[in-house]
Amino acid sequence: MLSRLSIRNIVLIEALDLDFRRGLGVLTGETGAGKSILLDALGLVLGNRADTALVRSGEERASVTASFEFAQLPAMMAETLDEAGILVEPGEPLVIRRQLKADGGSKAWINDQPVSVALLREISPLLVELHGQHDDRGLVNPRGHRALLDRYAGSETEKVHAAWDRWQETVVQLDHARNSVETAKAEQDLLLAHLAELTALEPKAGEEARLAETRASMQKGEKLAGDLEELRHLWEGSDSPLAALRVAARRLDRIGEEHPLLAEALESLDRAVIEASEAEAKLEQAAEALEFDPQALDAAETRLFELRALARKHRCEVDELPEKMREFRRTLESIEGSEAELDALESAAKEAGDAYRKSAKVLHERRVEAAQRLDAAVASELAPLKLDAARFSTSVTLLPEDRWGAHGMDAVEFLIATNPGADFAPLIKIASGGELSRFILALKVALAEQGGAATVIFDEIDRGVGGAVANAIGERLARLADDGQLLVVTHSPQVAARGRIHYLIAKSSDGVVTRTSVGQLDDAERKEEIARMLSGADITDEARAQANRLLEGV
Repeated sequence: MLSRLSIRNIVLIEALDLDFRRGLGVLTGETGAGKSILLDALGLVLGNRADTALVRSGEERASVTASFEFAQLPAMMAETLDEAGILVEPGEPLVIRRQLKADGGSKAWINDQPVSVALLREISPLLVELHGQHDDRGLVNPRGHRALLDRYAGSETEKVHAAWDRWQETVVQLDHARNSVETAKAEQDLLLAHLAELTALEPKAGEEARLAETRASMQKGEKLAGDLEELRHLWEGSDSPLAALRVAARRLDRIGEEHPLLAEALESLDRAVIEASEAEAKLEQAAEALEFDPQALDAAETRLFELRALARKHRCEVDELPEKMREFRRTLESIEGSEAELDALESAAKEAGDAYRKSAKVLHERRVEAAQRLDAAVASELAPLKLDAARFSTSVTLLPEDRWGAHGMDAVEFLIATNPGADFAPLIKIASGGELSRFILALKVALAEQGGAATVIFDEIDRGVGGAVANAIGERLARLADDGQLLVVTHSPQVAARGRIHYLIAKSSDGVVTRTSVGQLDDAERKEEIARMLSGADITDEARAQANRLLEGV
């Protein structure tokens, strides 16, 4: 609830600090005293447009600070503030400050942290609900009517919400599967062609490296063929180097025992024969490894080029072609098995849709039944509020399927007809300021609403009425305020007498400067103010006596 409001340099208000408490608070004062200024100032911290005309003449800036206290911060507000990086500890007040410069521009803070005005507007419906002549929010806004009716009916909307989420989940899965199958079927012929091409070539992992190595060896063999042939001729025949070494070794063997040096020479010659033999063997092996076969080289190059061309075609590496082939096979297999999968998904989507429709239909029936009860409850409140010619109707309309949602399949709107025979229309379009406020009062009493904003304000709800009607308004306002905080700007003594706390808004002037002040009245001052409201500028003893009776009667 609103616990404190501090205003600095707003129009005629130089400095003002007001404390508020639970229950019904009334604000009274002569016409033109500045009641609208107070509401304009509160509107600033609720995110209303910053009008530089609000800055007191001669001042550079104006500011408004509002403190709100909660037993527990509403979950939606806590979530919104948390997303904005503002943490409000349990029991800590929510302090909103708005500063306005005379030359334009404004700043806002929540608990001393800078915030956007958009954030103020977002949380304001949970802070203050203002009903006045230009009311375009709260109960007047059709966007909230469905939730109000559900709260009145005690409907368990969570079941419909869960059924909707489940239905949409299955629909998304079905759409995704259909799109995948349609795309795959459109490409089926191309997939078959790709698979046939890959199957015919039958690529293997690591094949590119092996082919490249084989090709490189054959190309080297082609270059070295002449040299290898010459070397082969050198080692072949009776006059080859190896043959000469062997002949020399045999001769030396016969005379090697004749002298130690000859024996050593024989050992060296034997080693040379061994080395030469190994060299001959390696030359043979090299010749075989580097054997140049034009047909084999052509075949290796052809396959290597085909593999690389396919890899470029499928935008992958050559070694990835076997997996690409398996992928095509899996896709084609999935197309073949897709009908059964789609049938299962279609069945699941239909089942989820039927479950949603069933839940939403039950909710629709509860809304229709609750709408009838609410219409009767509001109707019983209209006559005492001098709206006996008016009619109230809660419209519950089935929406087309494309507008169904987690809320169900209904559009809900509160409608009125102010004159007999007139058509029903939205509240805001056909009710005058005073009528609109009384309609809202009747609706709030009928709803016995526990949720909504922490603070409710009615601005001149009693305009144009008096006597028994004003008394009925006061009685209903007091009843609504029992479980919360309700502030009312009033010209009616019957309404003022119902207040638990009474504020007087007054305007004074010293001939140079005009100021608006607001003060809380004690019992004697309150009696005098109600007497003034009864009799006018000249307060009579009779007016004081009547004020006494009003105060004693509540």
